[in-house]
Amino acid sequence: MYTGIADMRMGFDALCGIVQGKLGRNPLSGEVFVFVNRRRNCIKLLRWEPGGFILYYKRLETGTLELPEFEKGSVSYSVEWTELMMIVQGISINNIHRKKRFINNQM
Repeated sequence: MYTGIADMRMGFDALCGIVQGKLGRNPLSGEVFVFVNRRRNCIKLLRWEPGGFILYYKRLETGTLELPEFEKGSVSYSVEWTELMMIVQGISINNIHRKKRFINNQM
């Protein structure tokens, strides 16, 4: 997730420029890159798949997206897929309690 403010008029090329220039990542890696506007009512997801880019865009008619708290001065924030889906669906992420699902037994 890009922690800066993204202009929602940006298309594939401009968003790839942010991924390479500001995030220092490869837009062709297959990762999902997340961009949010200043008002936090729009979100774009950019992902490369074999054959081309996919751009997912959602604009909220009411309300705002609840974003995780970022470290001050950070340019990016790593988000798990489940957390991203909760952000997009409007589920509060501040009071999440994750249950332990497995124990890692190392020998």
